[in-house]
Amino acid sequence: MKRNAFTMLELVLVITVVGIIAVLALPRLDRDLRQEAADNVLSAIRYTQHLALTDDRHQFDDSKWQQRFWRIYFGTCEGGPFYAIGTDDNMESSSNARVDFNESAIDPANGKRFWAKDGSNCAGSHNRNDLSPSVFLGKKYGISSVTASGGCSNNYLGFDHYGRPYNSSFPTSTSADNAGAVVSQDCNFTFQFSDGSIAPFSIIITKETGYAYIDGQSGS
Repeated sequence: MKRNAFTMLELVLVITVVGIIAVLALPRLDRDLRQEAADNVLSAIRYTQHLALTDDRHQFDDSKWQQRFWRIYFGTCEGGPFYAIGTDDNMESSSNARVDFNESAIDPANGKRFWAKDGSNCAGSHNRNDLSPSVFLGKKYGISSVTASGGCSNNYLGFDHYGRPYNSSFPTSTSADNAGAVVSQDCNFTFQFSDGSIAPFSIIITKETGYAYIDGQSGS
């Protein structure tokens, strides 16, 4: 009987081609992880601005009204960076822009909170299942640090009802017109990976308009 089968040469050729594809695909996997992380952070910043534009949190007859700005805050828990989105609704003068669990925004994708707590326990006294997995930049993507520069000197950013970006003293403002907290130059948040083979990325937030984009991807 005559049987059809691969020759040894054909098998070697297939293995060689698969090996070449695997080598070419490995760098692509790194770029995908980096891009996924950048898209996540960019989406979170834009969502924060969206909440500021659409949700009336302002009380102009109260000198502390700017403390209610919707803001995004970058912190560290369990050894890795996270972000939280919220508003200091009761204006309790949080000096570092952190908000309570019940003041945090809800992730529209899963109904969980854009929140975590600095320290050794990300969930604090709350149920970890109530926290959106998107916020854990360290655990999800291997990001090791977040650094603010340019118009932002702190690890947070707020937006007013016009969508303008604020940094510095807005979390503790006691002035109805705290113009000093308005960002005067573009903000830059840079994200480093624990894996040194993955290049860091930066998110730029432009002054005045608050338009956010991935550095090097102005159309993002």
